[in-house]
Amino acid sequence: MQLSNARAIVTGGVSGLGFAVARHLVAHGGKVALFDLNDDKGAIAVAELGDGNARYFRTDVSDEAAVAANVDAAKDFLDGLNVAVNCAGILGAGRVLGKDGAMPLSQFQTTVMVNLVGSFNVAKAAAAVMQHNDASADGERGVIVNTASVAAYEGQIGQAAYSASKGGVVGMTLPMARELARFGIRVMTVAPGIFWTPMVDGMPESVQQSLSASIPFPSRLGKPEEYADLVAYILGNAYLNGETIRLDGATRLAPK
Repeated sequence: MQLSNARAIVTGGVSGLGFAVARHLVAHGGKVALFDLNDDKGAIAVAELGDGNARYFRTDVSDEAAVAANVDAAKDFLDGLNVAVNCAGILGAGRVLGKDGAMPLSQFQTTVMVNLVGSFNVAKAAAAVMQHNDASADGERGVIVNTASVAAYEGQIGQAAYSASKGGVVGMTLPMARELARFGIRVMTVAPGIFWTPMVDGMPESVQQSLSASIPFPSRLGKPEEYADLVAYILGNAYLNGETIRLDGATRLAPK
């Protein structure tokens, strides 16, 4: 797929990894629909990208009906839909047995609903639209890229909910790719390591330096632009399908 032909929904698209993807696609001639829940940042993002290139849709990705409605609206704005990139997510940190007792089930459920169910909601709604696209020369009609985390593999203490949700994203990648293959829709997942995101920006500098030192090479946090570069490569390489790619500088998370 040529990036100039990308008509993309990007969840979590007004900041962090999602905004980096949106900016990269627009810079190469694509159009984006930004699904997020921050109206102020949504307005800022659209102003930077240009209102002819981007539109913000207030979207709770865990709400099935709202996602379906906004996917249809996004398709109209984009004049088509052939890319969905799921970057929306929450950390949901908390110990199974904390100082105040066992983790409330609602906390676990909320993390899974946003990170896993939200990714599924957007993917299935987008695929329902993409299946009707005209096929490219090699039969492709669309690409879905989900975001997991290295915590899907080496979850730390306090990440039971987060790791479970991201592990679910990894687990659904291959079966979804196999199922959607008959429609010419590819499904890929990226598992980032420790990246500069709004969550990290709020950490003390000493913590940021410690995180950077834990990464073998390059010994720094990942840049959102590097995530966007990988997503762009996935879109352009039609033989990438059904796989999760770690983007982590060879880091492996310690227990805590």
